[in-house]
Amino acid sequence: MAEKPHMNLVTIGHVDQGKSTLIGRMLWDTGNVPEQQMKKIDEKAKELKKESFKFAFLMDTVKEERERGVTIDVMHKRFDTSKYYFTIIDAPGHRDFVKNMITGASQADAAILVLGAKDGVMPQTKEHVFLIRTLGVKSLIVAINKMDEVNFDEAAYTKAKDDIIKLLKSVGFKTDDIPYIPVSAWTGENVAKKAEQMTWYKGKSMLETLDDLPIPEKPTGKPLRLPIQDVYTITGVGTVPVGRVETGEIKSGDKLVFMPSGKTGEAKKIEMHHEEIPKGEAGDNIGFNVRGLGKGDIARGEVCGHASNPPTVVDPSGEFTAQIIVLQHPSVMTKGYTPVFHIHTSHVACQITEILKKIDPTTGETKEENPDFIKPGDAAIIKCKPTKPMVIEKQSDIPQLAKFAIRDMGQTIAAGMCIDLVAKK
Repeated sequence: MAEKPHMNLVTIGHVDQGKSTLIGRMLWDTGNVPEQQMKKIDEKAKELKKESFKFAFLMDTVKEERERGVTIDVMHKRFDTSKYYFTIIDAPGHRDFVKNMITGASQADAAILVLGAKDGVMPQTKEHVFLIRTLGVKSLIVAINKMDEVNFDEAAYTKAKDDIIKLLKSVGFKTDDIPYIPVSAWTGENVAKKAEQMTWYKGKSMLETLDDLPIPEKPTGKPLRLPIQDVYTITGVGTVPVGRVETGEIKSGDKLVFMPSGKTGEAKKIEMHHEEIPKGEAGDNIGFNVRGLGKGDIARGEVCGHASNPPTVVDPSGEFTAQIIVLQHPSVMTKGYTPVFHIHTSHVACQITEILKKIDPTTGETKEENPDFIKPGDAAIIKCKPTKPMVIEKQSDIPQLAKFAIRDMGQTIAAGMCIDLVAKK
């Protein structure tokens, strides 16, 4: 397992553009799914009269998701190519589920953005593109899916491609370095094997393109930071927190501290994809069990670190300074506004106490000092006070725990990063 580099890959895009189907098809065509399992899924899909969803069902294991045909929570699946060992994070495209999508995207090294050849850029496509840009996902692949619906027509591909390039340029992606791959996840065209119906397409298949992704750098020289995504109680094992190691490493026997609660314990067994591993490193999605803690002691949103170097906590007596970009808002954002900040796996309401300045998002130069309000499209430096203790780090120290999305009224209204803070005494 250790020979291949490990990479977290997230699929994003508007609802119903075929994200889960694309991943399901890829897993199936590369022999990453046992035939028995596919047979069961096939029968289930027929029974629910959702034949076209059968590959998606591989990813959508929750009963409610199968019946509605949408992805609700973030799902992790292992997947191997000749070069990489991927953990695929299938993120929900449905608007109600964007907060789960943020958790997925903030864990990703690379993203596949899926859009339908017929539909092109949709509202959620925009929201997701903004988010991965702000959350610092470096590598992007664009899959132009459902080519079967447009009879594998090159003109439809070109139109969708031009659409998405416009959007990507507007948020600062270098669009020339991004591959745009026409696929049909449903028929398997150009996914794991070369295109047969699209002789006009001279590029690589989806699978070959994945192997072209650059190997992510591991932030190993940094202290351990492991945001907790879930906590399970497993009979005979005890309390098992699950999450992604953002920085540093964790080994059996390590003395751990969970912040902001301050609970401590000792690391025992560490597992990844149900296999025991000697240590968890940056980038690994792991489960580990902790001696000395019960299930009620730790919750999602806490961050685990070594007792000798605990994660930084900001509480209502302190504050943090952030650089943000406002994506959408029905009116404007002013001082005193208290939306919910989604930072790593925690959701905490924070009050904007000051708007220090408006800046030019492309150059970083100051446009206006102490403005009264900021509106969609503005980039700004603000000061915030959390309503309860939470873990956040400075971008210059541990960027993995400095990025956040701001949500209110069921939508992502802004995204940003922490550039300075006053820690809890």
